Amino acid sequence: LELVRRALAENASRDTPAPSEAPMTEMLGQAPAMQEVFRAIGRLSQSHATVLITGESGSGKELVARALHRHSPRATGPFIALNTAAIPKDLLESELFGHERGAFTGAAAQRRGRFEQADGGTLFLDEIGDMPSELQTRLLRVLSDGQFYRVGGHTPIKVNVRVIAATHQDLEVRVREGLFREDLFHRLNVIRLRLPALRERREDIPLLVRHFMQKSARELGMEAKGVSEAAMKTLVNLSWSGNVRQLENVCHYLTVMAPGQVVEVSDLPPDLMQGPAAAAGGDWLQGLAAEASARLGRGEAAILDELTQAYEKTLIEVALRHTGGRRIEAAHLLGWGRNTLTRKIHELGMDAVPEADETR
Repeated sequence: LELVRRALAENASRDTPAPSEAPMTEMLGQAPAMQEVFRAIGRLSQSHATVLITGESGSGKELVARALHRHSPRATGPFIALNTAAIPKDLLESELFGHERGAFTGAAAQRRGRFEQADGGTLFLDEIGDMPSELQTRLLRVLSDGQFYRVGGHTPIKVNVRVIAATHQDLEVRVREGLFREDLFHRLNVIRLRLPALRERREDIPLLVRHFMQKSARELGMEAKGVSEAAMKTLVNLSWSGNVRQLENVCHYLTVMAPGQVVEVSDLPPDLMQGPAAAAGGDWLQGLAAEASARLGRGEAAILDELTQAYEKTLIEVALRHTGGRRIEAAHLLGWGRNTLTRKIHELGMDAVPEADETR
């Protein structure tokens, strides 16, 4: 936040006064990637340029859009948000551009669309990559000349709107696949801000956990709960495929469901703790770290031997399945000799594992 304020202070030295600073209470982060986002918001404080925000679902794209609006010359104007993926295709055109009375069945009255509602301010179009192709053409026209027609209308409507778009998709790929107009992509891609995934800014997780635990407690009218060191380490090491939104939901769950005033590893949601390596997109080291944190959180000691045995047993089982039970081949795949594998099988209590006929 200090970086945003510093950039805004530099811009305030110009003739144009800096917009009022509403606190960015939801945008927290000390990680370098987030500080770069804050710097960008500060640099853009006097800009009207179109911005494309990219990042995974749940990473906070709308919060960045609101911050860009709040720290812009349009701060006193409206901020209108629309998730284009959440509106049925048949209704999206009317939602964006409005309609005249009688334009279609059920249009009993004239209706202003989101572009008119955002006149003088900012229109945030989330999940822009899912916009139907025919509406992409209309959007391109509005971005080009600032005017459009309501559905069923014949009078052009002129608006002064800054468009901020966001997507979790790779628009360059969608352009190559013919699913997104290249000219519209270049219109939107004037300035691009990439939001990091939560797993790319793990040092921010404790800060966010404390914030969301306090927020949930305020909403529920109760005292905020603390989080034990072991539970916090476990949260830091999880993959967070749903990013900040998922973390906020977990903190709300813990505020409601954790029995004590200090959250322990055992209080974490069961679905969060199941298959951490799979949730991490195959990052088994993160899964291992989460398992170690969970065990230490339960007060276990001397965990290295047990985890090492589990690790070796898993590798042996996988190698034997891969070779159809042929131990000489499995030993070769593991980088051991036949005698070493036989000894390990005995030490790990795996003698019941069937041994295939090596002569076949």
